[in-house]
Amino acid sequence: MTQGRGNHKNSDKRRRILDAAVAVFAEKGFFQARVSDIARLAGVADGTIYLYFKNKDDLLISIFEEKMKEINVKFREALASETHALARFRKLIAMHLAGFQAYPELAAVLQVELRQSSRFMREYKKVELKNYLDLMGDVVREGQAQGVFRKDLPLGLVKRFIFGALDEVVSTWVLAGRPYDLESLTDPLMDLFVNGLGEHSVHKPAQDFPAKAASMMDGQHPRKGGQDHEAAGG
Repeated sequence: MTQGRGNHKNSDKRRRILDAAVAVFAEKGFFQARVSDIARLAGVADGTIYLYFKNKDDLLISIFEEKMKEINVKFREALASETHALARFRKLIAMHLAGFQAYPELAAVLQVELRQSSRFMREYKKVELKNYLDLMGDVVREGQAQGVFRKDLPLGLVKRFIFGALDEVVSTWVLAGRPYDLESLTDPLMDLFVNGLGEHSVHKPAQDFPAKAASMMDGQHPRKGGQDHEAAGG
């Protein structure tokens, strides 16, 4: 029982440090933030931070890992209640936008501050991001099976197109100072993803998509340094 209480206490303290780091990074920026600021907000001593995290980069990457893991679990559970691919797709878009709108500090950290970490961008294998892309891929694959999505485009390209668009929409919202309702863009984005920019009659099947590019989009070729292309998230 004592060990259980100790583990719970440590887990709670780690969570407080992560939440405090999100707030401090969002307010001051990654480079200007100090470990002492995070410790003060978390209600712990400065040295306690280093019992859980090696440095600020490690803390920043841990935020990404844990938040993305939570998102993946939450989204998969929510999407499981939908049987039609279009309904699942819309819910995925809505949850992506609503989640960031509800937690703007996290949006600032993941969309802006995280990308200033050279370790994250160059060295870290983004496993949870790959899992999120795979979730998007599962929704698209189901839509293809139900006949509502095209089958002539590589799945790796499609899911990166979806993620890239959502990522840019949220980044623009953050950098503009969050001046509008992010979730209100769900239906315009849904329309764009499903119906595209042109008339259906002008669409030509993408049968000549380069095989090498298609295989790389599907994560079959490693990047320099041995990092898997799909794990890098694009």
